[in-house]
Amino acid sequence: MNRILLAAMALACGALGVASAQPAALTARATYGFLTHAAFFSVEVKPPNLVDPQVFVADPTAAAGIGPQGIEHVAGYRPALGVDDPATPIATAEGKALGFSLGSWFRARGTVVLTPSGDDTTATLKFAGLVRGGRYSMFENHFAPTGVTFTPLDGTGKTNSFTAGRDGSANVTVAIPGRVTHAEGLLLVYHSDGSDHGLERGRIGVVAHHQLIVRVP
Repeated sequence: MNRILLAAMALACGALGVASAQPAALTARATYGFLTHAAFFSVEVKPPNLVDPQVFVADPTAAAGIGPQGIEHVAGYRPALGVDDPATPIATAEGKALGFSLGSWFRARGTVVLTPSGDDTTATLKFAGLVRGGRYSMFENHFAPTGVTFTPLDGTGKTNSFTAGRDGSANVTVAIPGRVTHAEGLLLVYHSDGSDHGLERGRIGVVAHHQLIVRVP
């Protein structure tokens, strides 16, 4: 698992390395691979160990507090780390068990084919290793000097959600309004409450958890 995480972080470094380029709209069909959100976040923030701010593990020494990304967690739990045992069960920021291990969470993977058409873009997404039967939504990250904002990938929050198969796979097509640029990313959000949240992602770390992300180079 450590080799997998190191490889993911190396890919994330490559993806972030072009962040200084002027954002340009995608003009031709292209395929990209998703990274774990933990690897992407850790490359940006550079903590001592890879950290996933969206899921938590039991730790009797942990005090209640606010973790990375401003997510408040209860006492006895802390954000999951890449050095934790892959078999460790994970939970929400409120200590509610998610029902699977950290290793299972980190095994998710996916690709997206982006096809520009007129003024818009079609995203053809393929995932494996997701939470079996889990409810998911695709969001778009808008990166800016003032911070990151999020909108549903379809622009309306009506066609951007799906349920993973019993084997954890999913094949989804989403029509994106406008052309995708490097100032944007595609984000896969897992809904641990099993519910869609329309234009919003839901309470981050509590009912909504970023699992995979890709930033268009």
